Amino acid sequence: MRKYMMAALGGTVAGALLATQVAGPLVAQEQQRSSSVYEQLDLFGDIFERIRGQYVEEVETDKLIEAAINGMLTSLDPHSSYLPPDDFDDMQVQTRGEFGGLGIEVTQEEGFVKVVSPMDGTPADAAGIQAGDFITHVNGESVLGLTLDQAVDMMRGPVGSEIIITVVREGTAEPFDVSIIRDTIKLVAARSRVVGNTVVVRLTTFNDQTFAGLKEGLESGAKELGGLDKINGVVLDLRNNPGGLLTQAIQVSDAFLDKGEIVSTRGREASDGERFNATAGDLIGGKPMVVLINGGSASASEIVAGALQDHRRAIVVGTKSFGKGSVQTVIPLRGEGAMRLTTARYYTPSGRSIQALGVAPDIVVNQPPAKPPATEEEAEAPNAAPRGRSEADLRGVLTNDSMTEDEKKQLEAERARAEEAAKLRDEDYQLAYAVDILKGLSAIEVKP
Repeated sequence: MRKYMMAALGGTVAGALLATQVAGPLVAQEQQRSSSVYEQLDLFGDIFERIRGQYVEEVETDKLIEAAINGMLTSLDPHSSYLPPDDFDDMQVQTRGEFGGLGIEVTQEEGFVKVVSPMDGTPADAAGIQAGDFITHVNGESVLGLTLDQAVDMMRGPVGSEIIITVVREGTAEPFDVSIIRDTIKLVAARSRVVGNTVVVRLTTFNDQTFAGLKEGLESGAKELGGLDKINGVVLDLRNNPGGLLTQAIQVSDAFLDKGEIVSTRGREASDGERFNATAGDLIGGKPMVVLINGGSASASEIVAGALQDHRRAIVVGTKSFGKGSVQTVIPLRGEGAMRLTTARYYTPSGRSIQALGVAPDIVVNQPPAKPPATEEEAEAPNAAPRGRSEADLRGVLTNDSMTEDEKKQLEAERARAEEAAKLRDEDYQLAYAVDILKGLSAIEVKP
């Protein structure tokens, strides 16, 4: 018994020594780190007081503090920033779908403002601003060295006022100026149309209206074609969609998936991760899908494209997406402002992060530059292609007695839809390619 007690005592002493030798240095390191933090804060206080007391001009204290906070956040990554009360209010309005400005989503790269995408139907879109453009000057003043928020502030102004931005574009030798008239931006989150037997739904952003607009667009397209069974497929157009609300991206993905993971997020700590799964129900009953993306498709757009691609639910067509695979959390702060802080990365169902890599399309299809409309002289030129002639144009042609009048009308209607789809190639080659894929799939009999 005495031996056991001695052994136990020895273990206790050893444990005490181990705790002293291991925990002691850890506590000392933590104290040293805390001391270093306080020293740095003291340094910040010294600099702050020096500026207030000795700078050549008097400066406003709140502006100094705001600049320090914003500098700390923007040093982390291009998407973290401080939102003063006015900017926070603007952001909340934007998620509801109406705000004033040019209509471009921007980020910062190499010190300049880079266009992620112009928004449909906005002044920037009408002026020809493209995804990937760099904005180097605003009204002749360089944006180099400014924070993103400062550069954006320069582009803000009263509705109806003019702004001149200097643009550098890949493939264009010299920078060029673009004049834009500021306007109230009213974002229609979803637009739908019917091309042949295909329903095309274009999503321009992910705000509070997106899922409702998608559902309404699918229902109106099915109604126009005479029912869901008459649809050969759906094209989901996410080109130049800069993203938005994560919740809406999840709802849009879930609209076409019956089960499985949609997206997962992973923060610094394992406990911070979240996983979002699909629920039963497919709005189009499993009909084939094509998703269109390009370099202006970012964030929430990439979540949708990645989820549908990984589940083999859709064929992704176009060019590589932007590659914004991080999650920003907007955290309200005292004084009615907020900070936008990158808190996690998101991952597609297969576990891949698209941060800085983007979503690679299954079929790469580049969009050719738009051709200028033909002049009257060109259309009437002698070498203009003549209209094709057929058997039906010949004098005294035999009639086709194998079809009823109703069947002939149906054939003519189908032919008209096919010609309309063919014209689409000149207007939007990528969309025409997507429609042709679905038309080809519908021509194949799929055996259960």
